[in-house]
Amino acid sequence: MSKACVTIVGGGIGGLTAAIALLDQGFPVTLLESAPAFAEVGAGVTLAPNAMRGYIHLGLAEAIAQAGVEPSRQRIQHWADGRVLRTVERGDVRERHGAPYVYIHRADLHAILVEAARQRGGRLLTGAAVVAVEGTTAVLSDGRTIEGDVLIGADGVKSVVRRGFEEKAPHFTGHVAWRALVPVDDTLADLAAWPGVHIGPQRMVVRYPVRGSKILNLVFFARQEGWTQDGWTIPASRSDLEGTFAGWASEVQTMIAAVREGEFYKWAINARQPLSTWVQGRVALLGDAAHGMTPFLGQGAACAIEDAIVLARALAASATPEEGLRRYQGARHERATFIQLESNANADRMQAEDTDLFGLRAVRNEDTLGLFDYDCATVPV
Repeated sequence: MSKACVTIVGGGIGGLTAAIALLDQGFPVTLLESAPAFAEVGAGVTLAPNAMRGYIHLGLAEAIAQAGVEPSRQRIQHWADGRVLRTVERGDVRERHGAPYVYIHRADLHAILVEAARQRGGRLLTGAAVVAVEGTTAVLSDGRTIEGDVLIGADGVKSVVRRGFEEKAPHFTGHVAWRALVPVDDTLADLAAWPGVHIGPQRMVVRYPVRGSKILNLVFFARQEGWTQDGWTIPASRSDLEGTFAGWASEVQTMIAAVREGEFYKWAINARQPLSTWVQGRVALLGDAAHGMTPFLGQGAACAIEDAIVLARALAASATPEEGLRRYQGARHERATFIQLESNANADRMQAEDTDLFGLRAVRNEDTLGLFDYDCATVPV
């Protein structure tokens, strides 16, 4: 019996990982990407061991680790004086979890995934913006229709496919973020060697190295009403950031000063409320389309990768596509919803008024919640 033809809407991390996993299971795959070419924005992404375990399953983990940076430690610092509130050791992650912890430039990860999908024979279409879904048929903006036996919506927090599940738009979370990439020089060397977070009331600054520790990825978070644009490439001014983080530690000021004017980008963080179901017949959601979350657990990409591996395994283990999608949801819904809710709540914990206590009281993060131990390659489907 021939395998079902799968159409994936969205060529980001989740969509491409799903394409590779499905191709490895013998499913014909057509992936639809709205952009005119495959490319990712200039930003970093964290791949925790639970994410990297998925890439071990696909045979891509070492290539990804080599293109990224494996930190030996991280630190959480006070917003005003920079003192260390908590240190997290990462040097033994491979030994403890059987998979690495990796920081990587999104464009580098994306390039590896695109090449892997192409090598496996995937049909990857760019300039293919989906504007509607009719059953398992995707309708493109230019009038073309792409038919398949199964349709997977991996098209992000603004998912077109999700409209068939609910009409609500994603909601603004009350958080905005600025991002930048800067070359590591002598003034930034210690910050690159000690990746981590400065936390304070209503604010947070995240830093970590990518590309052989030659580039420092910076993300500045703040609660800020009245600004809800969420594009990844909206320019921002240095003065905006300087005003928002006035009075913060000297290291934070050093990071702000290191970014050239015109190379700050600002976006509003939008998210989704949990859905009761991600599956309707032969249509299913994956990644942010299913469970768009805030970035405050660093698990958004990991959840999409886990979805992708479990989806392919569930379809391969089932007699019909409908059964496979039901099994996929059964294996993934509880965990992804839990992480979605915890990530949203973590913003309040990490940006509370009493940041002095962050390292002293019970912490709910990816380590203490045991998220790293999950294995998408072996979890029952």
